[in-house]
Amino acid sequence: MSYEWAWFVATIVGILVIALPLMLAVAMIIYADRKIWAAMALRRGPNVVGPLGLLQSFADGLKVFLQETIIPSAANKGLFLLAPIITFTVALIVWAVVPFQAGVVLANINVGLLYVLAASSLGVYGIIIAGWASNSKYPFYSALRAAAQMVSYEVSIGFVLISVVMWAGSFNLSAIVEAQKGLWWGWLNGFGFNPLLFPMAVVFLISSMAETQRAPFDLTEAESELVAGYQTEYSSMSFALYWLGEYANVILMSALNAVLFWGGYLAPINVWWLNWVPGIIWLFIKIWCFFFIFSWVKATVPRYRYDQLMRLGWKVFLPLSLFWLFLVSGYLMWTRVGFGS
Repeated sequence: MSYEWAWFVATIVGILVIALPLMLAVAMIIYADRKIWAAMALRRGPNVVGPLGLLQSFADGLKVFLQETIIPSAANKGLFLLAPIITFTVALIVWAVVPFQAGVVLANINVGLLYVLAASSLGVYGIIIAGWASNSKYPFYSALRAAAQMVSYEVSIGFVLISVVMWAGSFNLSAIVEAQKGLWWGWLNGFGFNPLLFPMAVVFLISSMAETQRAPFDLTEAESELVAGYQTEYSSMSFALYWLGEYANVILMSALNAVLFWGGYLAPINVWWLNWVPGIIWLFIKIWCFFFIFSWVKATVPRYRYDQLMRLGWKVFLPLSLFWLFLVSGYLMWTRVGFGS
């Protein structure tokens, strides 16, 4: 096999090795989400289909697959079908630059963090197109809400990520993880243990909930005024793509929280017996911890009003992240360069 064909086959295999387990993880994470909510509400949750209800997500997937795809007569058919494909695809392509272990990443590019920002920002197009192409006022209102919400919190996320980039000195996600080794006399791994970056880790976690439209920021699906939001007119597999894309985005944001602030594939404490555990195991444990926080918040925190949502993004997180950016840059200038120079 020539080099070109070998590279092509290896890349396809690498994509499948990431995408197929991710699809399985999305199915199981939906089950886990429902079980966590049920436990917090003192209910049983899924427990009939399969042992302990483990096959419930697959039964739901089969149900929507067998349903008829209904396209409203007044909808723009091409854009109506394209919108869920965009949303689902964007949720997958970001994983190309996420490092699962030292040297284990599909595309170890130098601008990995910029790629994450650019690709994740494309998700808003799938939502806007869905709201407009449905030719229905409720999905359209929801799409406008979602677009404003995502753009608002992306601004704060951008300033937070600049602080991380300055501290690590690189846009490469693997380099950012390696820069988190050995804080506090070499014992801890993670920017989150740094007092200067811990507030940014909290801002990023809350902003990632708003970015993925999870409770208490799920104003795009406020059933009292918007029915089911921008996907109201969707059915069958087109609805399932939004359903899967939402959870794939939640897993992605959990992974980014782990990679950018809590050491990614590194052990949380830098001791020899924890370093024996494979890095991918530590990454999965951290992703699971953040996903539990997402579910915990959804089960316990009431939904914000829209004015509260925007106030938090523009009047709290934006000034705070901007101030903290100057604080971090000033500290780095003082310690690494020196004010005298």
